[in-house]
Amino acid sequence: MKSFSAKNEQLAALLSDLAHPACEHGIPTDWLCVDNDAQAVELTFPFAIEKSSLLNAINDDAELRTWTWTIKFQVQRLANSKPDQPMKTGNVIVVSSGKGGVGKSSVSASLGIALSRMGARVGLLDADIYGPSIPTMLGQPDHKLEVKNDKFQPIQYEDLVANSIGYLVDDNDATIWRGPMASRALQQLFNDTDWGLLDYLIVDMPPGTGDIQLTMAQQLPVTGAVVVTTPQNVALKDAEKGVGMFERLEIPLIGVLENMSYFECGHCGTQSHLFGQGGGLKLAHRHAVAELGQWPLTPEFGAQLDALKKQHQLELTEIQRHTAQRVVAELYYLKSHSAKN
Repeated sequence: MKSFSAKNEQLAALLSDLAHPACEHGIPTDWLCVDNDAQAVELTFPFAIEKSSLLNAINDDAELRTWTWTIKFQVQRLANSKPDQPMKTGNVIVVSSGKGGVGKSSVSASLGIALSRMGARVGLLDADIYGPSIPTMLGQPDHKLEVKNDKFQPIQYEDLVANSIGYLVDDNDATIWRGPMASRALQQLFNDTDWGLLDYLIVDMPPGTGDIQLTMAQQLPVTGAVVVTTPQNVALKDAEKGVGMFERLEIPLIGVLENMSYFECGHCGTQSHLFGQGGGLKLAHRHAVAELGQWPLTPEFGAQLDALKKQHQLELTEIQRHTAQRVVAELYYLKSHSAKN
């Protein structure tokens, strides 16, 4: 017999205590459908969920593991900065940095791949006019855009679809980008790519907080933003400007991701903080937003991304997968909380 009873509340409370990024804000009882007779539970999330890690956490709990679990998700389309436009690309998450060289593009690619592997329908838009590197990271640097029915056909990596501003200009073209020109190129890629039906679109923004970045951010129907920084002071000062830009535009900031936080020795496990320590966490606390993760400096992953031909599937770390989970969970709770207020 299926019911919304005290058992729902008990199970929801136990789930809310799990050490998993999808459960940090609690699990409402109406996400659960409990069949007491079959000792079975169907749990449906409104955002993408990494089922395997959640099931592992459930199986570590003495009470929860006595039930049979079915984990599902149906991504809810959340309000964005352009409410008058149709939500044809799902939830748009822009990934930004106050300066170059902090690994923003690798973060964008990692988030896109991780969410896609969860089973979400994900697009990746490379809008970094200063160094469009997504084509190389996805193993298709020499791809030529095809047009069908007046739409660009995106490249594909596994189930992730992507397009890049780098495909619109020659590598040797010394184009001097101005705000309106960059905005038109971004609009063309955004509107004229055959994305299909998406749950999430990850946008790799150009670094900085000037006219070009401001214009781009204003043109897109943004659902939320992620700011990437490294721990050292010079990067944090620029990241502070990025946070301020989104606050002025009234674009919700999902959180701050600290990249290159440390280097871990592969032999002894010692962590060396090459660029300082804890700066991203302090920035997140100062602006009362989530600290989305502290990613280590990982030469092996960098080498995978730099390889022009991918010999193997890109391997994501547990930290990267958990960050992707935290991004979409925080985005949902951020938007649903603001809608109630």
